[in-house]
Order: sequence, then structure tokens, then C-alpha cells
Amino acid sequence: MIKKMFLAVLALGIFATSCDSDDDGVSIPTNSDLTLDLDGLESLGSDFVYEGWIIVDGAPVSTGTFTSVTFPQTFSVNTVQLNSATAFVLSIEPSVDTDPLPAATKVLSGEFSGNSAAVNTGLIGDFSSASGEFFLRTPTDETGTNNMNDQNGVWFGTPGTPPLPNFNLPVLPAGWAYEGWVVGETGPITTGTFTAFDAVDSTNGFSGTENNVGPPVPGEDFLLNAPAGETFPLDVRGRTVVISVEPVPDNSPAPFALKPLVGTAGDETAPATHAFDQNLGSLPTGSISRN
Repeated sequence: MIKKMFLAVLALGIFATSCDSDDDGVSIPTNSDLTLDLDGLESLGSDFVYEGWIIVDGAPVSTGTFTSVTFPQTFSVNTVQLNSATAFVLSIEPSVDTDPLPAATKVLSGEFSGNSAAVNTGLIGDFSSASGEFFLRTPTDETGTNNMNDQNGVWFGTPGTPPLPNFNLPVLPAGWAYEGWVVGETGPITTGTFTAFDAVDSTNGFSGTENNVGPPVPGEDFLLNAPAGETFPLDVRGRTVVISVEPVPDNSPAPFALKPLVGTAGDETAPATHAFDQNLGSLPTGSISRN
């Protein structure tokens, strides 16, 4: 009799520990669905992936990686952790990634309200007041005199000696940089990346030879080393000029999805300036739901 009672108690114990349950004895599934419905993301190529994270007790927990930018997408996530999550973050990660924590390149974030979270790019910066101007001049082709070809260069700021910055843009967090572009005959041509508005940018590969470094503002002259399909000197007049926000590192030769400022160069060269317009519709947004 004692042996039978022991076996019965043991069986009940095994049954009780084989199910996750709440205080009412109701079985809780091990995993639940997390659905991402995002808009405005672009493919990252073969070297990078997007990765989702939920914030649980202040710490990031991965919800999985993806490369497709077709939504909605659903991921299976630990139920207890998902129910405890206070926020969601989307980052850009290397395809081969040994770091268990999110990279600095965080694209979207938002806090849960009930079972949903509205996500946006506010973690990168507030672009609601974004503005700026640019002017046409070729300072890298001059030795104290104007060579009458100012339509072949674009610089971001107010012309002067030296030019002055005039961007109203947020200082970007680690993992991000601004990049200027002029749309040529075959696509966007970079003017270089930058994080400071009152200093030279990352490249002068198309500039002239007289003052190759250029003035202390971002920009570029399009005089030498034309990309395939383009003819230099490039007449910037009438062309689209763009300021994008790029992940760092960045393996793409094209602008990233975030393009807060877009303008069109007029016919007037410096000292005239041309204004950027806001392009906030390019900033990715979306919603996250859990069930």
C-alpha cells in the first residue's frame, strides 16, 4: 500500500511539473507570437540583417533576425519574456555577429502600451524641425579667382569666407552619420559622409586640384573621376540634392531609407543659396503587436 501511494504522489508531481501554469492552474504556452508591421525599411544587402529586441527588466532580449522588408512578419518569442517586455527596438547587425547585444545602429523603437507598440526613428533623432541650405560653387578649382564653373559644385551652408554651416539637424548618436548626394544621370552621387556641420566631410574624390580639401563645410565639386555612366564636370543646376542618414558601417553605395532633407538646385550660383525641404515621409515607422 505504501509503495502504491508513493507512486501515485510521484506521478502527480511529474504531471504538475510538465506544464507551465499560472496561479490558477491554467497552462501557459511556452512561446507566443510577436508581429512586426513596418513601413519604409530597405534591404541591407548580404553583409547585414535587421534584428528585433524586446526590453525585459531593462535588458535586451533578441526576437530574431530578418532580411526581407515585406511585412507583416511574425516571430515566436518566449511567452513570459514577451509579456514582461516594456519596449521594442530594431537594430542593424552584421550577418555574422558574435556580439550578443544590440549594435549602435538602432533604427526603430517604441514602448508597449497594452499588447502593441508604435515604433519610429526618434531614437536616432528628432527631425521635425529639420532644415538647411546649399550653394553652388567650385572652391577646389580656384586659386583666388572664380573659374566661372560654379555650377559644377555643391556645398552645404551659407557662402562666405569661410562658408558657415546652416543645418538645423539633430546630432546623431553613435552608429549613424549624415551623407550628401546629388542625383546624376545614372543615380545618386555621394558628396561624402559627415557628423559635423562646420568641417570637411569624408571624401573629396571628385574635387579639383587647386584646393582639394575644400572649405570647412560638407560638400563636393564634381570635376574629376566621374563614376560609370556620368560625365564630369557635372552641372548641378536643376538636379535633386539629398541629405540622408546612414548606418555606420555602411556597405551600400546608395542612400539609406532615412532622407530627412531633399532640395532642387536652382540656376543661381553663389552667393545665392537653395533651400532644402523636409522629407519626413521617408522615415520608417510601424507597429509591433504581441499575443
